[in-house]
Amino acid sequence: MGRKKTVEFDENPPDNFDPSNPYGDPVAMLEYREYLVREKWIQIEMAKIIRERVKWCYRIEGVNHHQKCRHLVQQYLDATRGVGWGKDHRPPELHGLP
Repeated sequence: MGRKKTVEFDENPPDNFDPSNPYGDPVAMLEYREYLVREKWIQIEMAKIIRERVKWCYRIEGVNHHQKCRHLVQQYLDATRGVGWGKDHRPPELHGLP
């Protein structure tokens, strides 16, 4: 037996996970949870990279940053929608608001 030359990552959700019965296969449920966490971290890190680009653009452009950095700000706003570990994906009635 030898070592593998490359590292392979499974970037897809598990095939045998059933959302209607998530506890039917505990291994598939944990793999699906790991998949969701990994995808969430990727979104968060992408938003951080875009935020750094926005900061750099603001510093470089100075008073013209409203016109010159608009596209980066729009990318950052799009990247941060729905990102986070809070109650983002719950229906509004479950948020606990009166």
